Amino acid sequence: MARTMKDPASYFPAIEEKYGRPVAEWKDLIRSSPLTKHMELVSWLKTEHGFGHGHAYALVAHTLAEDSER
Repeated sequence: MARTMKDPASYFPAIEEKYGRPVAEWKDLIRSSPLTKHMELVSWLKTEHGFGHGHAYALVAHTLAEDSER
């Protein structure tokens, strides 16, 4: 059976509930970080903010995609 990928934004309600901040605040933190590479940012969210891998990956992917569209 083929595995389908979820839209990263589908994780946002769970991220807000679990980590206690609006997604917009997390995106601002990601953008203000001196780190720029996807997996560096994922590791940072996991280490410094206690994120699980899936939530960190989705949030970083969505943020970087938004920024690349600008």
